[in-house]
Amino acid sequence: MRSDGRGPDQIRPISLKIDFVDYPEGSVLITQGRTRVMCNVSIEDGIPRWMQAQGVTGGWITGEYALLPRSTHVRTPRETNGLSGRTQEIRRLIGRSLRAAVDLEKLGPRTCIIDCDVLQADGGTRTAAITGGYVALAVALKRLVHAGLIPADALKTTVGAVSVGIIDGETRLDLCYEEDSRAQVDANVVMTASGEFIEVQGTAEGDPFPRQAFNQILDLAQKGIYEIIAIQTNAVEEAGI
Repeated sequence: MRSDGRGPDQIRPISLKIDFVDYPEGSVLITQGRTRVMCNVSIEDGIPRWMQAQGVTGGWITGEYALLPRSTHVRTPRETNGLSGRTQEIRRLIGRSLRAAVDLEKLGPRTCIIDCDVLQADGGTRTAAITGGYVALAVALKRLVHAGLIPADALKTTVGAVSVGIIDGETRLDLCYEEDSRAQVDANVVMTASGEFIEVQGTAEGDPFPRQAFNQILDLAQKGIYEIIAIQTNAVEEAGI
């Protein structure tokens, strides 16, 4: 048994509170174990300058990410003098992951900005940001559909993400901070509802790991992501948007 009582193949309890903030086009507070991330979607008319310069049609989706100062055990300073490499990496990951969910041509000349602010960090903040960010984006796009501004099939697929690691020789799903901080292998996996991979990030923190262990990581991640996607789908359906 793990420190929180879960089995090795169990995800942490997830809740998705839709319209957590009143003003964004889509807003979700995701709670995954003790990790809490606020995901807000803003939709703006127009596309980035690089798309205009290159003649790229359609819309764009980009991600933002930040750890609020006391989301961690000790205060994390605000990044007012430039972004850390970690923050930039996670922002790009969120953007890549959520662009895979949308037909950008059918989105039209619009930019969707997904702001993911970590209120409390206990491991898996980037994967929780993707999971919650997808739901916030789905809500925002469904509102555009109902307004007659984009077709219903602009949203192509559900996207979910989860962490997996090897701790004390055991492969475990959805790591909390205590596990993540001492994992021999740490991986983050992003997938679609049809089981296709968007991103796989895997690192040996110490000794290298064999291909068989990597296969186990992917199998466990797929199991967890399918469970997460079911939770995402139910949350969007229950919102009645």
